[in-house]
Amino acid sequence: MPTTEVAAPRVYVVTGAGSGIGQAAAAQLIDQGHRVIGVDLKNTEVVADLSTEEGLAGMVEEVSQQTSVVDGVIANAGTSLQAPLDVAINFFGAVGTVNGLLPLLSNSDAPRVCITASAASLHPANDELLDAMLNGDRETAAVIGEQLVAAGGMAGYLNYSSSKQAVARWVRRNATTERFAGAGISLNAVAPGVVITPMTEQLFATEEGRQQMEQGMPSPLNGPARAEDIASAICFLTSTAAGKVTGQVLFVDSGYDALTRGDTSW
Repeated sequence: MPTTEVAAPRVYVVTGAGSGIGQAAAAQLIDQGHRVIGVDLKNTEVVADLSTEEGLAGMVEEVSQQTSVVDGVIANAGTSLQAPLDVAINFFGAVGTVNGLLPLLSNSDAPRVCITASAASLHPANDELLDAMLNGDRETAAVIGEQLVAAGGMAGYLNYSSSKQAVARWVRRNATTERFAGAGISLNAVAPGVVITPMTEQLFATEEGRQQMEQGMPSPLNGPARAEDIASAICFLTSTAAGKVTGQVLFVDSGYDALTRGDTSW
């Protein structure tokens, strides 16, 4: 069980709070005595479609009506559809959420941001799609994403893996800039491995599915994670205790990153 945080209550915006990792993070923060403004497609304080610029603008407006200060942004909303929607939500939705809420973060004494990337960021990605995302070109990214789906086979999966790699790279590129480090805002990401959530439970329902997940992303430390395991890492990265942690992509993946890359980072 998470321990109660001693720090004063903080205000958090959690996207994707309706289920899975986002719901678990919101629950842990509330247990710690903090206020959470949840964002999702339904059953949350703010209902918004973060895959569109209009939806992002509406979310920012609604959050701004509910609070003048945001201490932590947890940009967690995401999909794994192997389609262009993955790019629209996982990357543009996350980055748009963070950028849109920067004015409210700037009013905090200890502002924190955490985006949910994925250990899938280590999987093959499409360079043209990555460039389009990192250049902020939604239209080109959508076209490339559709082309990948049309190519058939595993090409559609590149929408997902590329979106998560783009998130990780965006965090690394922006964390030390004036907009973030210069403004005292820490910017990090978590990179989950296999997690048992509503998005993956159908795969775990069959032996074939379980084997497929294990082959694609092994989990040597006690198997797949729970949503609560990832949420605990997110809550730490957005807490006052993480004041000197920025620009990090924290793999919470039961060892997949270490198994895959070893010490090649050095």
